[in-house]
Amino acid sequence: MRKISIEELIALVPQYSIAGDPSGKYFTNIKVINEANQESLVWVSPLRKDKQQLLDETLADIIICDSSVDVSRVKDNGKCCLIVDNPKLIFLRIASEFFSPKIVPGIHPSAVIHPDAVIAEGVYIGPNSSIGACIIGAGSVIHGNCHLYSNVTVGKHVTINAGTVIGADGFGYSKNEQGEFEKFPHIGGVVIEDNVEIGANTCIDKGTLGNTLIRKGAKIDNLVHIAHNVVVGQNSVVIALAMIGGSTVIEDNVWVAPASAIRDGIIIGANSTVGMGAIVTKPIPVEEVWIGNPAKKMSK
Repeated sequence: MRKISIEELIALVPQYSIAGDPSGKYFTNIKVINEANQESLVWVSPLRKDKQQLLDETLADIIICDSSVDVSRVKDNGKCCLIVDNPKLIFLRIASEFFSPKIVPGIHPSAVIHPDAVIAEGVYIGPNSSIGACIIGAGSVIHGNCHLYSNVTVGKHVTINAGTVIGADGFGYSKNEQGEFEKFPHIGGVVIEDNVEIGANTCIDKGTLGNTLIRKGAKIDNLVHIAHNVVVGQNSVVIALAMIGGSTVIEDNVWVAPASAIRDGIIIGANSTVGMGAIVTKPIPVEEVWIGNPAKKMSK
């Protein structure tokens, strides 16, 4: 195992202070703090009630924490604390740099690529994926068994996890004179902007006449359904088992919690939160939290 020095670690940290003696300290692995060994790098959440006990009892030599814990005893214990404002953020950056598997760009031989697809440099397309006449931006990763219909545009550094379907027809019908359903033609597409991540087995439908739009930095979890002509705003999060009805607009920095459902054609205001399991039937103003069935504003 490679020994990673604390000097390499702090090169990734913009602002910090150190408690204890960093000389000679290194780590070879990352672990949950109560499962760590001496060569582990760990972090302490400022929100945990037992954070002080975790800091005092961990076997790890190097701990990332914030100033809310008492680090006065770490030197006596032979430990070293890297004190930062946001321990989780710093820890994930270090974990990504040193321990996250690096995906080698390329197209798996079993993938099926439309001759009119435009695929930029540095893209990975996994086994058994099918790519229609799409545009795929540089550095994007499409894992195995995905299906992207034609008229899907994927930006740069987008990740689409296995089993996801993007660009299928939405659920749009009208009854005719005989009371039978006739399908509304879906001739729009899907536009996914840069730095979006989409989980496994998620479905994003294409628009009817315009496009379904997933804006920059949005994160969509596994097993999510996003219907036709939906807009998901920048840095918004839609979590597992959520259902977003057609033509809904989710503005920027919204949190849509697991198993929630948002009916079609409404606006979810910026910086708002849709609670777990909420059934949203009305527009939500900006910076509000709504929960329940039917969803209502939380007053506290």
